[in-house]
Formats: sequence, structure tokens, C-alpha cells
Amino acid sequence: MSRARILVVDDEEGVRASLMSILRDEGYLVETAESGEKCLELLGKNEYQAVFLDVWMPGRDGMEILTEVTARPGAPAVVMISGHGTIETAVKAAKMGAYDFIEKPLSLEKVTLTLRNALKQRRLEEKNRLLKEELSQDETLVGNSPPIRRLREEIALAAPTHGRVLILGENGTGKELVARMIHSRSLRKEEPFVEVNCAAIPEELIESELFGHMRGAFTGAVENKRGKFDLADGGTLLLDEIGDMSLRTQAKVLRVLQEQTFEPVGGAGTTRQVDVRVIAATNKDLAQSIARGEFREDLYFRLNVIPLMVPPLRERREDIPALTRHFLERFGAEYARRREVSPEALETLKRYDWPGNVRELRNTLERMVIMTAKSEIRLEDLPAAVRGQEKDSSGAWEAYDGTSLKKARAAFERRFITHKLQEVGGNVARAAELLGVERSHLYRKLKAYGIKEGS
Repeated sequence: MSRARILVVDDEEGVRASLMSILRDEGYLVETAESGEKCLELLGKNEYQAVFLDVWMPGRDGMEILTEVTARPGAPAVVMISGHGTIETAVKAAKMGAYDFIEKPLSLEKVTLTLRNALKQRRLEEKNRLLKEELSQDETLVGNSPPIRRLREEIALAAPTHGRVLILGENGTGKELVARMIHSRSLRKEEPFVEVNCAAIPEELIESELFGHMRGAFTGAVENKRGKFDLADGGTLLLDEIGDMSLRTQAKVLRVLQEQTFEPVGGAGTTRQVDVRVIAATNKDLAQSIARGEFREDLYFRLNVIPLMVPPLRERREDIPALTRHFLERFGAEYARRREVSPEALETLKRYDWPGNVRELRNTLERMVIMTAKSEIRLEDLPAAVRGQEKDSSGAWEAYDGTSLKKARAAFERRFITHKLQEVGGNVARAAELLGVERSHLYRKLKAYGIKEGS
């Protein structure tokens, strides 16, 4: 890790020399300034992680300089120092953005401890700022296809309300992104956004994860733990993969939605009240789950106030060029590798079905940015499966496994017809010619297999 760079600002040469000696012995890079004006001059030329700033100096005093320092983008942590400070001055400095206030004469222990804590706090704030920037960049639906334009309009209408939202869509379509967009455009945007993946948490731990637990509630519960509902109080809770939640847990979630209260595991009689907007997401057909007795109908109606459908990528192929540019710019900046896609490769990306949807496209392009040596990603650089030279083991053979010959033949026929349609840009007449069948016969096949003409 690189050494932190520190600026000491004080009109007393002895104080500057003393602080420089202390901090250099601790391994920091240290520079000094004898006035507020010199401080601002150095800040304009160099980047510092922390500044020790004297309150009382000739000319522009430390409090005035503090205002300008803290207003800078990526401002350093500022520690005010004074030989005759008061509580009132310390409080004022804190309100103006100073990390701490220490009095002269300066002790070694106080200086080093304060600086370590100030640098730690600044790193946390910088990390949080970068994370927010990254999230804000990601919190947008890329593309301008009719399904995406319609989804954006629905999000704009739903976000400023308190209505519960049920987001439906295949894996990798961007359901979490839609949830974050709703939160960031809602009245709760300054409050927490908390996510829990219901499919990733073991059944025996899901209730503790959602509602928290009291110390001693079960083996391993050595201390009290706050649950996701508690952490999301005032904000938004995303229950991702809600269709994988057990019936027992569903009953408890239903109660929270009805009463906005819950009890932590092992906390009988300890009722917590929360104000949480719940957004649920699933890739399952909940109507079928209800029919099989796997999902509570009353919970479904509680969640399904505002249903939003996120389209699969194969139904919005016209967005693939925009998504490709978006991901190439993002990963190009992240890995310092500028990449472009050749026209032939882009056409191939548009023809591929993307069973993993936007997530699969994102991962493919990240791999291409990393593994392609040249600035242009060409057709031969794409994975064999995307180029159509490899069987799609996750899709094609799954349709055949354990089925009759008739079903296997139908699955192959559907896939073959879809592929030919893609080759001719959805032109049914041209596809019929390539397949050697009458156009009316092909139309019947399209209807039987549920294939859209533009596929």
C-alpha cells in the first residue's frame, strides 16, 4: 500500500518541524505550509490524504481555509490544531467538516492515533463514494427497444409511490437493477436499500436472516443480530427469488406485510415495528407454484400490487449494440483496455439467443476485454457457443433429456426453425425457402411452437 501524504499547516516553525518529525517516523510522507494561502497553493498542485491545520494564523485563519479545503472534490481529512482552543471552536470546526480537533502542546500518541483514525474514516468515505458512483451508473436500463421503453415508463410511475412491486423475469434479465431503479427514484431514496436472496440462504437460517435473532436463540447465536427487515426500516427491502421461500417463512413474511411488525427468532414477546417497502422478484411462474401448493395465494396478492415484467434479451435484440458499447466502455475503463467489436462479431452477438440474458452478455464481454489482445474483438474471438459452433448444453439437450423421440424431434425442429429465422432477420418467406417448405406450413409451425415471426 502506498504511503499516505500529509500536509502540516502552521505559522510556527517549531510546530511544523515537530509534527513533520513525528509523522515521518511513523512512515508518512510529509510536507509543510506556513500559511493558509500556501496551504491552498499546495492543495492545488498535489493530492494529500490528510491535513493538520492550525486555527489561528496571520492572514486567512484556519477556519476560513477549512471551508475551502472541505469543499474540494475528494477532500483530505482535516485535523484542526490550536494552542488555545475552546469547545465552541471545536464544535464549529466539526460542523464545517473537520475530522477532529486537538490542542497544543501536541502529544505523540494523540497525533498518531488521530491521524490513523482520520485516514481510516477517509478511506471508508471514499470507498462509499465510489460505490455510489458505480451504483448510479448501473442503475439505468440500457437500450431503447419498445419493451425497455415501456418498462422505464412503468418504473417512473411506480417508483414515487409506496406500492409493493413484484418483478418477474428470467435469470439474468436485470430484476435487481429494476428494484434499485425503483428505490433510487422513490421517496425513500435516502434510506437503506437491503437485498436478500431467498434461494441462497439455507431454510434453517432464512428466518434469522429476515427477522434477526436474540442471543441464545439457537446453537451458534452468541449475540443479538438484526434482520433484514430491521436493517431496511424506512427504506426498501428486495426479496429476491421469493418463489424459493418455504411456506413457513412465507406465512411470517405475510404477517409483516399485514402488520408491519415481527418478532426476532428467540424473542417471544419482543415485537419490532418497521416501515419497509417490499419489492419481490422471481423467475418462477407463481400461478403454477400456487396451483402446486408451493406458494401462498394470499402472499401473492399482497406482493403483486404492481407487477413488472423484465423482458429476456432475445426479445430485445435491437438493444444488444447499445448494451455492448455500455459494457465495453465500463470494462475498458476498469481494466485500462479499450476494445471495440467488429461488425461481423456484433451481428453474431445479435443473433445469439442469450439464455443467460444480459448477465451472460456482460460476462462474455468482460471475458473478451480481458482475453482479447487486439483492440478489435472479431468473430473468431467470440466463444464457440455464441458463434453457433457448440451445442448449448444448458438448453438444447435439456429439452431432449428423459423425453420421448417425438418430443425430442419437436424440440430440435423448434430450435432449427428459430435459427433459420434469425439468419434471415425474421423474414418468414425467405426462411420457408431455406427450409424447403410452403410458407403456410411454416406459419403453422410458428404458431404450434409459439415462435414469434421476428425471432
